Amino acid sequence: MNRDQKAAVVDQIAAELERAEAVFAVDYRGISVSDAAELRAKLREADAVFRVVKNSLTERAADKAGASTLKELLDGPTALTLVSGDPAPAAKALSDTARALRILDFKGGLMNGNAVTADEIRSIARLPSREVLHGQLVGTIAAPLSGLARTLNALLAGIAVQLQQVADQQGETLPTDEAPPEAPEPAAQADAEPAAEAEPEEAQSTQSEPDESPSDDKSDAKEE
Repeated sequence: MNRDQKAAVVDQIAAELERAEAVFAVDYRGISVSDAAELRAKLREADAVFRVVKNSLTERAADKAGASTLKELLDGPTALTLVSGDPAPAAKALSDTARALRILDFKGGLMNGNAVTADEIRSIARLPSREVLHGQLVGTIAAPLSGLARTLNALLAGIAVQLQQVADQQGETLPTDEAPPEAPEPAAQADAEPAAEAEPEEAQSTQSEPDESPSDDKSDAKEE
């Protein structure tokens, strides 16, 4: 590899370091070509790439990308996994391969520009993916809301039952199909009063009749 080729590799690694969400450094000694190819395929599905580059070129790329912390990990054969997406699936792919092959010891790395240890990377590998975490978060938030909806529905149903009971009680006191008795009309009362007043006049006419009979008897007596 000539100088220009080395410079191109340094530029490429530096650009990938700048874009990466996370960088995991592992000791790749003992991995076969076929196992490395299978690991690369798994990492591509996790939106990550597996780079095996000379430490000297990686150091230059780390300096150029402002990730000088990585230089402390470049002791012995070191491969970099550069993650562009969710770090958890990539860390899980590395951890599963390391456990199956008993190789690929974690050295450390970077996440969001901060250094992480080998144990922290193993902990990240045990985390669910972001999609699963989002689903769990949505379920946690939605659970109280669904409980509130059920409570409100039960409350409204109870109010409806109480209102129906009140309506039933009112229906028993005054049935809707039986009207209350009507009050007498004022005109009927007015017609009834003159009839009561007419009775004294008849009494007076009855009393005046006896007064006339004595006068007739007197005139008859004079004529005799």
